[in-house]
Amino acid sequence: MTHARAVMVLGTSSGAGKSWLATALCRWYARQGLKVAPFKAQNMSNNARVVPGPGSGLGEIGSAQYFQAQAARATPDVRMNPVLLKPEHDTASQVVVMGQVRRDYSTMPWRSRSELLWPHAQEALASLMSEHDVVVIEGAGSPAEINLHDNDFVNMRTALAANAACLLVTDIDRGGAFAHLYGTHQLLPQAERALIRGFVLNRFRGDAALLAPGPDQLQALTGVPTMAVIPMQRGHGLPEEDGLYEDAGGLGSATSGTATRRIAIVAYPRISNLDELQPLRNLPDVKLVWARQPRDLDGADWIILPGSKHTRADLQWLHDQGLAAVIQAHAAQGRPVLGICGGLQMLGDEVQDLDGIEGAGVTSPTPTSVAGLKLLPLHTRFDASKALRSTRAIWRTSREPGRFGDHKVWSALHGHVIDGYEIHHGRTSWADTARAPDAILVDDAGQAMGWQRGAVLGVYLHGLFESSAVMQALFGQQARTLDGVFDGLADVLDQTFAPGSLMQLLQP
Repeated sequence: MTHARAVMVLGTSSGAGKSWLATALCRWYARQGLKVAPFKAQNMSNNARVVPGPGSGLGEIGSAQYFQAQAARATPDVRMNPVLLKPEHDTASQVVVMGQVRRDYSTMPWRSRSELLWPHAQEALASLMSEHDVVVIEGAGSPAEINLHDNDFVNMRTALAANAACLLVTDIDRGGAFAHLYGTHQLLPQAERALIRGFVLNRFRGDAALLAPGPDQLQALTGVPTMAVIPMQRGHGLPEEDGLYEDAGGLGSATSGTATRRIAIVAYPRISNLDELQPLRNLPDVKLVWARQPRDLDGADWIILPGSKHTRADLQWLHDQGLAAVIQAHAAQGRPVLGICGGLQMLGDEVQDLDGIEGAGVTSPTPTSVAGLKLLPLHTRFDASKALRSTRAIWRTSREPGRFGDHKVWSALHGHVIDGYEIHHGRTSWADTARAPDAILVDDAGQAMGWQRGAVLGVYLHGLFESSAVMQALFGQQARTLDGVFDGLADVLDQTFAPGSLMQLLQP
C-alpha cells in the first residue's frame, strides 16, 4: 500500500474510547490540511447510516465511521466500513458486506467466515490508502484476545497490512489501566508489538500527580511512552457507538433542577440507531431516561420507541414487560408518543414476518405475527428486499382541514422539509379506510413514510432530531452542530498530546 500513512486506534477493551479518539484524530489531521479518511474493517453495531456504495448504488455502514468521515471532512462511503455485523440474536448477526446484506455469510461459522471477509476489507483499505494522505483506522474490542487472534482481521492483521502507527487506549476510570496496557502489549506477537507507538489514558479524573511513576515504569517495561492523558469528557456531544451509555443519574445533560421536559426512550433488547437521539441528549433542558420496565415511564412527557433490529421480538418483549399497556395509557392521555422505523411498526395493529426475514437462518421462538400497540391503524409486513435510501420528506396535513393542529406538539412540524435516511425491511400501510391520518410525512414522490393521529406519530425517516428546523420547531432551540462537536474533540487532542507528536506518527 502506498501514498497514505495510517494511524490506528486500538483499545484494551470495548468501551475504552476508540471511536471517540479515532473521530478526534480524523478532525485533527483534517485541520492540518491533510486529506483524511476513516476505516474500520469490521464493525458490530445496530447503529448504521446510508451512504454511497459501488457505482451509483447505496449501502450502509456503521454510524461511527459515518461520523468519522464527517469529522475528516470526507464523503462517507461503504469502503470505510466494508463489513458490518448487525446483531439480531445473542448468537446471530446480519452480515453486511460493502454496504449490502449477505445472507450466505450470516449462517457461516465465525472462523471460516472471517477468512472470506478479510479480502473485502483488505481491498477497501488499499483503495482508501491510495486516495488519501492519512487513513485513521479503528480497531475492535481488544487486539490481544488470544483465543480469536488467528482469525481476527479487524485489529493487527489490518494494522500490519497498513503498516499503521498504533495508539493503544485504555479507560483509566474503570481501574487497572496500567495492567490492561501492559497485558495487552505483552500478549501481542513481537512483530505486532513493534507497531504500538504510544499509550493513551482516557477518561482520567482526579489528581494527575497520582499517576507518577506509572507511565515511566510502563515505558521502562515496554519501551512505549504514554503519549496523552485525556480528562473525562462529559457532554462531548459525540454519539456513543455501542449500546446504551448512561450517565450517573440518567441519560442527558440536564439536571433534575433544570430539566423542563422528561423524554423516555424505550430500551428493548434489540434497540438500534440510537445515535440519532444524541441531539436530544445535548439539549440543556431535556432529561432522557431509558425505560426497561413500567415504572421507568412514570412522569414522562414524551415516550420514544426507537429503531429495532428485531421488531417482532422487541414488540413481544414490550407486551411481556407490561410496557405496552403503560404506553397505550400515556397516549390515551394525549401525551406524545413517537415511533421511529421499528418503533413505527410497533405502533400499528400487527407486524407480520411470514418468511422470517428478521433473523434469517436462525430458529426463533417469536411468532411470525405479533399484535402491535394499536395506537395507529397501520399494518406492517416484512419483505426480503431492504429499503436503503437517503430521503427528503415533508410534513403535510391530511385532506381534513386543520387535523394537524389537533396536537400541540406535532402541529409545530407542519410544512417542514426534513432530510434523513431509511433502513428497513418492513412495508407499512394505513389501514383505516374510514378516516385519514391527521398528518402524513411524504417523500419527494408523494409516498407516505409517516403518519400522525392525535398524540401518536410514527415515521420511517431516521434523522428527525438532526434537523435544525425540527429541533427549533419542537424545542425552541437547536442542539450543538456536529461540526462544532468535531472541533471540540480536536481541541482536546491539542491540549493533551505533546506538540508535534501526532504529526510524528505519520513518519515511518
